[in-house]
Amino acid sequence: HLFCVCGDTLSVLQAPGFVSFQRGDWPVSGEKIPDIVALTMGFSVPEDLSWPGLLAGPLFQRPRANVLVVVRGVDDLDLPQSVASYPLENPVPFTLDSVAETVHSLFAEDTPVVLQLAPSEERLYMLGKANAVFEDLPVTLQQIRARLSQDGSVLSSLPLNSLSRNAEADLLFLSEVQVLHDITALLQRHRHLAKDHSPDLYSLELSGLEELSRLYGKDSPQYRDAKAILASVLQKFAEDIYGLYGNSAVVEVVTVKTFEAPLTRRSRSILESKQISNPGSPYNLAYKYNFQYAVIFNIVLWLMIALALAVIVVSYNLWNMDPGYDSIIYRMTNQKIRMD
Repeated sequence: HLFCVCGDTLSVLQAPGFVSFQRGDWPVSGEKIPDIVALTMGFSVPEDLSWPGLLAGPLFQRPRANVLVVVRGVDDLDLPQSVASYPLENPVPFTLDSVAETVHSLFAEDTPVVLQLAPSEERLYMLGKANAVFEDLPVTLQQIRARLSQDGSVLSSLPLNSLSRNAEADLLFLSEVQVLHDITALLQRHRHLAKDHSPDLYSLELSGLEELSRLYGKDSPQYRDAKAILASVLQKFAEDIYGLYGNSAVVEVVTVKTFEAPLTRRSRSILESKQISNPGSPYNLAYKYNFQYAVIFNIVLWLMIALALAVIVVSYNLWNMDPGYDSIIYRMTNQKIRMD
């Protein structure tokens, strides 16, 4: 699936046949977007989502990947390939931390890809196979700008029009576009990731348009050109991800003009994420939870109860045993005493 939250709208661009989004004008709250992501991936959520826009899917089919792109500072984007759209209410900040923890706890042995990246804030969080695949992904602004000057960068293929290669805000926006391009390029180089049994999770946050609107204004040619470029790039990015994962990927684009509250996010620094590249280093997560925990717990519990009942029954029978009738040894001893 590709979904897109455009300003105050949640638009579904593409969806596999086993995930059903219904057409309608049912509003969805911003804080429920992580629950929608979790449900489309086949996971349970703490509270039932009483929203008719998404129907229950089959138990034995789940998307192979979910990609969430948050675009800040935008009223809308021209993304014409929309299957369904819904009004967005209460655009509060949200994260996919709960979904990432679920993916890692259920599929820890399969080492799924978990990547959370915000280039403008130089925030990076990686788990599983993401450490090996995206180890060379430029994440700091300095690294991304160096990447822009190399061969094969987006500068050579994008119609910049009024955007400048020397302005700070313009370079921030182009750097984020470059990150999207590099992610798909790395996935095309490591196609085996899309064929494993564990779902992958990507979360990207882009704020280049927000900086352009603050610097030039929303009526400026720079802002209009950047919107057109980003809409085209996101459409291509979504199609590439969808194809790489065998038409079984969810790609959401959340566009919000402003969040109603400051975003508080638990994240790792870039230095910490480098340590994760070592497979033996701790993940700094809660204790490892195995999905077989409930099965093992029930086996141990009922086995202990059965053994305890067996001890009680045996002890009761031994206490009330008649040695003359229930034991050969005592029976023979009793006969010897009678003979004497």
